[in-house]
Amino acid sequence: MKLYYSPGVCSLSPHIALREAGLAFQLVLASTKSHKLQDGTDYYSINPLGYVPVLELDDGTMLREGPAIVQYIADQAPLKNLAPANGTLPRYRLQEWLTFIGTEIHKTYSPLFNASMPEAGKEIMRDKLAQRYRWLDGQLAGKDYLMGNHFTVADGYLFAVTRWAVPMKIDLAQFPNVRANHERVAARPAVQEALRAEGLAGP
Repeated sequence: MKLYYSPGVCSLSPHIALREAGLAFQLVLASTKSHKLQDGTDYYSINPLGYVPVLELDDGTMLREGPAIVQYIADQAPLKNLAPANGTLPRYRLQEWLTFIGTEIHKTYSPLFNASMPEAGKEIMRDKLAQRYRWLDGQLAGKDYLMGNHFTVADGYLFAVTRWAVPMKIDLAQFPNVRANHERVAARPAVQEALRAEGLAGP
């Protein structure tokens, strides 16, 4: 398998999942600025949408969108328990978390990376993120991970996007359970391996 990624963006989530699953894969750097691979290949020829992640399977099939990719990865290594079994209520809970992270956390950060977004607009997004993190903090009370006491691919996704909190001026100190989850995930060996492989420092 090949994972098309760019350092520190949301493709960190399937990168973590692959290392947690112990699967063989190749990292392929795809610049989100030039939209070129290191060999000069036009990334739009791989993903016409131009963004990462994309997971290329061994038969050449391309799988897009992080929440779908991480579930596929988890299902390739069921003994790792990175996702509950398909068709069970816990699996739908996992999908509920992946959707929440994708639509309410991940996409709310997106305008903060837009240099043309007025500061007043960014403040609105920061306030919304604070509201979502406040609710999430309550959901994490008494739990090590989103699904309870066991790490899943949803925690990897939350970790990947919450890494943006400090540079985007979101103070996690007001959300102690979110911060504790973030630090707990950061300490996992597979997560440390992924961060090192992408040249990223710290949680």
